[in-house]
Amino acid sequence: MHISFHGADLGVTGSCHLVSCGGAQVLIDCGLYQGGRELDEENREPLGFDPSRVDYLLLTHAHLDHCGRIPLLVERGFRGEIITTAATRELARLVMLDAAHLQEEEAAWHARKQARHARREREATPLYTVLDALNSLDYFGRTAVYGKAITLDGGIRATFLDAGHILGSASILLELSAGGAQRRLLFSGDLGYSGRAILRDPATPPHVDAVVMETTYGDRVHKRLQPSVEELYEAITDTFRRGGNVIIPSFALERAQEILYYLREGVEAGYLPASMQLFLDSPMAISATEIFRRHPECYNEEASELFRNERDPFGLAGLHFTRETADSFALNRIRGGAVIIAGSGMCTGGRVRHHLKHNLWREDSAVVFVGFAARGTLARIIIDGAQRVRLFGEEIPVRARIHTIGGFSAHADREELLAWHRQLGNPERTFLVHGEEKAMAAVAGELGGTEVIMPEPHQSFPL
Repeated sequence: MHISFHGADLGVTGSCHLVSCGGAQVLIDCGLYQGGRELDEENREPLGFDPSRVDYLLLTHAHLDHCGRIPLLVERGFRGEIITTAATRELARLVMLDAAHLQEEEAAWHARKQARHARREREATPLYTVLDALNSLDYFGRTAVYGKAITLDGGIRATFLDAGHILGSASILLELSAGGAQRRLLFSGDLGYSGRAILRDPATPPHVDAVVMETTYGDRVHKRLQPSVEELYEAITDTFRRGGNVIIPSFALERAQEILYYLREGVEAGYLPASMQLFLDSPMAISATEIFRRHPECYNEEASELFRNERDPFGLAGLHFTRETADSFALNRIRGGAVIIAGSGMCTGGRVRHHLKHNLWREDSAVVFVGFAARGTLARIIIDGAQRVRLFGEEIPVRARIHTIGGFSAHADREELLAWHRQLGNPERTFLVHGEEKAMAAVAGELGGTEVIMPEPHQSFPL
């Protein structure tokens, strides 16, 4: 029995971990590296293992940094079975097709740019195509149900547990048996933050021999939720008083839906104007919202109660879905009084970059960040206080008010991570992944009674 690490090692994105047991190979996640150009190139590097020898891919959830290299995995030879929850299956399809489409568009844009300037540089090619993404969907097999074990080859049982991170997200328990030895190995996936809207809190984890745990926010404690909601309302009303627009870069999965949920509550309670014009300017977030409506089995009691009373938890009178590109561009003519939620959350691509171009330079507007921003991303650069940023070949001054509201995070903070780990029954080994080194070190310093390991890329360990 061995485990090897091929992503999110001493970093936040690209989650990918391989377990070998009894002749079977099980991959947990296969996500994209996200951030600067250097990480983009890393996605093209060899995976660190032979995809054709992998029997199963167990997918914790549908964020791009966990599922985004699946089409590449299949293109390079994977012919095994992909197992995940019903909600994650739907969301992963959406995410991978969107990523492929964006990559094709970017490659075409680079080709046109080279042609205009008569340059002969290396041909710009997408990491994978829409066809590659569609082909990868053929390998999704059995559907996991929270708490019910699935038998795999090689003396392995897999159980998905509610991680409370995004719709359908899971921690995954592997029960391994080989050569008379038995081991219980738990992958946290990305852990949610307790007490949030829509989703349940993370399930209580079982006692295990070893755990692979995320540490995204291992060095900080989130602001409490209610003050964060109030800060969001104040940022919006203050911006409206100044006559500007509010731009909310948001992840299309979970965060956009959660913000819609709280904005609906704000209007109903009178904290926000009933006449507020709200635009969800992200085809993927719009489709994700429709998927959310199909999976109330993942909801907490409060959100489930809305459905039982035939109320839409995301419904606002002033809400507009803008799927078409022309409608998105038309939003740039709105001078004030609008809230625009657009992807991507880290501002690495998507429509939000156009809205930033048209609003960042305006003192009367505001940009509200409601999620994590990795190093090297445009969101992180703005959050860290940049005076000017480059967008579409132009230098744009940052004059808008910048708000960073941490209480909406879909990740457990330092306190919740440590509390979750204390429930594991003193595992012999704790592998820390999916965090910057500072965050990992902060968690490692608080863990007692366990051997703490921060694996490097492609490092392998016996179990």
